[in-house]
Amino acid sequence: MQMRMPGQLMMSPMDRDPGMTRPTPYMGQPDFRIYELNKRLQQRTEESDNLWWDAFTTEFFEDDATLTLTFCLEDGPKRYTIGRTLLPRYFRSVYEGGVTDLYYVLKHPKESFHNTTITLDCDQAMMVTQHGKPMFTNVVTEGRLILEFTFDDLMRIRSWHFAIRQHRELIPRSVIAVQQDPAMVEQLSKNITRQGLTSYTLNFLRLCVILEPMQELMSRHKAYGLNPRDCLKTTLFQKWQRMVAPPGKGKSSEATRPPSKRRKRKASTGNNSNSNSRDGAPTGKQKRSPGPPGFNISTSVPGDVMMVGEPTLMGGEFGDEDERLITRLENNQYESNGNEDEQDKFQHSPALQHSPWGGQDKKTPQPPTSSSGGPPTSGGGEVETKVE
Repeated sequence: MQMRMPGQLMMSPMDRDPGMTRPTPYMGQPDFRIYELNKRLQQRTEESDNLWWDAFTTEFFEDDATLTLTFCLEDGPKRYTIGRTLLPRYFRSVYEGGVTDLYYVLKHPKESFHNTTITLDCDQAMMVTQHGKPMFTNVVTEGRLILEFTFDDLMRIRSWHFAIRQHRELIPRSVIAVQQDPAMVEQLSKNITRQGLTSYTLNFLRLCVILEPMQELMSRHKAYGLNPRDCLKTTLFQKWQRMVAPPGKGKSSEATRPPSKRRKRKASTGNNSNSNSRDGAPTGKQKRSPGPPGFNISTSVPGDVMMVGEPTLMGGEFGDEDERLITRLENNQYESNGNEDEQDKFQHSPALQHSPWGGQDKKTPQPPTSSSGGPPTSGGGEVETKVE
């Protein structure tokens, strides 16, 4: 039997066995975050400005956090949801409505862990507010509070949903005992809140229903300096464009730009022209190389013409060995584009009769030598045309 000294704690089997150690508890418990929120609200002073409230909201709420309040008034159920931008103003409106102290009390909260969030569900949550005017009153608002925290080191609130069931307004007995005027007693018996919310906060929530959709208009006015009417026209026009635009279109100007036209040359056409030119006169469907107006490859120069096809990336086709396709065209006709004198002079030129390279395959013709010393002319032989 193990003896222990007074004041010494008993060690459990899990503590003695290193292989059965308990998991390290998560330091940031959700209910402890509510305790820290209450503590920070108590540090508020009358001099707390917008910067203080924004820092408070940044510490406890995510950038995309939402706050939802649901309750039932005399005219029916109400539901108000505000975003992160209006959260600082909401907490500030509670104090501006006459509240001097605000804190939350959670009884028997339940926690559930998910992949990236922690949900705290408290069916017996209370929001306690203390009012100093018209006299000291303690208001207890009961309801169900559901909080969704991010599962990280900051552990900030992503979703806040408070469903109010009922509220109680407590007045000290000593205040009623000293009142002898029946009219004053009647005044004290009236509620100063509606479902635990002051009239100032309720009016702010009603305005949030209008202000929340107008955040885009306010941001546009601040960024571009447009008047409210122009901001509304621009926003509505852009929303209309998004509604009528087909999906996947209208995202950029480059998407709507028509594709550039590229000339495509097929090898089959060149092969057909090659066979036709060898058998007889060329047809009108033969390949034509780009050149000046009136220049025709098939009718301008007699001889053989070498045509180089374009690679696949440029719209043409590669050969078997990834080489450029070369088509050989034989031109058996010649039609001059000049006048009759120039044609006669060209046909009877001594250069063509005494040319040493007239029947050979040369890439670049050399200037012929003639006894008459006339200028060299081009007409016989071969011409190599390269299509870029």
